Amino acid sequence: MRELRTPLDEKTVRNLKLGDTVYLSGDMITGRDEMHIRAIEHSRQGRPVPGEIEGSVLYHCGPIIVSSGGGRKAIAAGPTTSARMNSLEPEMIRRFGIRAIIGKGGMSKEVGDAMREVGCVYLAAVGGAAVSLAESIVEIRGAEWADLGMAEAMWKLRTERMGPLIVAMDTEGGSLYENIRSKLVRDI
Repeated sequence: MRELRTPLDEKTVRNLKLGDTVYLSGDMITGRDEMHIRAIEHSRQGRPVPGEIEGSVLYHCGPIIVSSGGGRKAIAAGPTTSARMNSLEPEMIRRFGIRAIIGKGGMSKEVGDAMREVGCVYLAAVGGAAVSLAESIVEIRGAEWADLGMAEAMWKLRTERMGPLIVAMDTEGGSLYENIRSKLVRDI
């Protein structure tokens, strides 16, 4: 088990191995389809993008955020299916130096190639654990692109011991998902 604090540096990420269990503390951002599209479009056009994207831990999540005691609180923050971002993620990783992606279900070989080049890992979160994962969010630091709606906005989160997360795709091209697919094909 590894206890890690963000921001993650390339060396730390490259030392993570397939199957490692990780708990993350520190800052991360959320991003689903629309956030990816906007970030890439703004960057391509030379328009400003939120600085928090650079070198980030990017959580594929559409959290449910409520007002609470003069601030905001996440009451549910489960992972969304990452494969929806397969066409966008290689450019996100390369353009912004993403260090880790949290989600469920894994991602494509093309995403894995970008992860290997840049030094990025895929951390699998347990689907169905939205309330438990939200409990690790200790602060909602704000949101960018709120016009996209609650689920698609880029939320800036501070976490304490989010996890357990499993290194399901590493910087050496390893993928737990591909390992299972290969085994299933062999066993048929």
